[in-house]
Amino acid sequence: MLRDLEHVERYKHPSPQWPAFAKKLRRLVRDGIRLSRWEDRGLPEYASRRDRLHRRLDELMAMPCKDAQARRLLKRFRRHRQHLFTFLDDPAVPFDNNAAEGAIRPAVIIRKNSYGNRSQRGADAQAVLMSIYRTLKQRAHDPLDTITKALAEYLRTGKLPSLPP
Repeated sequence: MLRDLEHVERYKHPSPQWPAFAKKLRRLVRDGIRLSRWEDRGLPEYASRRDRLHRRLDELMAMPCKDAQARRLLKRFRRHRQHLFTFLDDPAVPFDNNAAEGAIRPAVIIRKNSYGNRSQRGADAQAVLMSIYRTLKQRAHDPLDTITKALAEYLRTGKLPSLPP
């Protein structure tokens, strides 16, 4: 959400109504991040503050907005309302997506170093291969060895084996 705000401010030339909307949303998100850092989520005060954040989000989404960018963001927030503050309910869920972005970074670097995929078919193939590679790596398997064995199995039997557990 914070990145969306920054993107609008940098590239979309928002209307004069934008700063008030952005200020409320930025404060809401930062309050949520601060709350997510609480050690004891079982306290009644934690639940009360979390519920208050949800009410503030509902109030923000109910606000009439003239700014096109704010309306666009609010429409997406309404669609994903149930998931916006998941990190407050589940301590295993981070408030950002840095781990996910870090996981796809190697694929981006490979694509850049090879000057792109040059076709949609090449892009699709790379996406599948990188997904398999990262999944194997996260499951503590040697990706090259596992893929080599899978291809050998395919050549021998005509069927691809499933990914190892």
